[in-house]
Amino acid sequence: MLPQVKIAPSILSADFTRLGDQVEDAIAAGAPYIHVDVMDGHFVPNMTVGPLIVSALKPITARSGVIQDVHLMIEKPERLIPAFVQAGADILTVQVEACTHLHRTVQMIKEAGVKAGVALNPATPLVSLDEILPELDLVLIMSVNPGFGGQVYIPWSTARIARLRQMMESRGLENIEVEVDGGIKAGNAAEIAAAGATVLVVGSAVFNTQASVSANMAALQQALKQVG
Repeated sequence: MLPQVKIAPSILSADFTRLGDQVEDAIAAGAPYIHVDVMDGHFVPNMTVGPLIVSALKPITARSGVIQDVHLMIEKPERLIPAFVQAGADILTVQVEACTHLHRTVQMIKEAGVKAGVALNPATPLVSLDEILPELDLVLIMSVNPGFGGQVYIPWSTARIARLRQMMESRGLENIEVEVDGGIKAGNAAEIAAAGATVLVVGSAVFNTQASVSANMAALQQALKQVG
């Protein structure tokens, strides 16, 4: 696996009766990020977790130096940014579609000492990042419509990732992470990474009942060795 391509297991697909154990298994298998999807039942038609889960996982991630990558799929995310910072988030990503004052929200995250990301839904044009791009640490491309795990990867997302990577390189912003979330598995991970993704959010392909977390992580890592 190329060192710049990181696997970020999403706890959205984990067994919450064994959440701590499953996160520890993912970390032991080489996950440098743990991805936490926060949904409010308004911005997306589902509800998930809040700051308490981030806080509960922090001792596990901090012990291993693993990043808690928190994606706020919520309306008016600025209301909850302080709570997630206090809970221990290392990266906070907000949806461009949910922020009336996106620059102000990004600055709020960065002033709190946390890395800032912006996510785009599949139909949101990349041009919406034009002005804010230099301020970001991460851009998250949603390769499914957000709200539920286990969805199928939207095929034209790959070309979209490549266009984003070209946009960054043309502006000398290569150090911004390109994260992709939705429908990623061993069969398409190499294609997505080759297009320019540096962080792959993987839920049901890591946390499932067909194989162990370590076996699933190994399959993804093996697939990524094809990139290069």
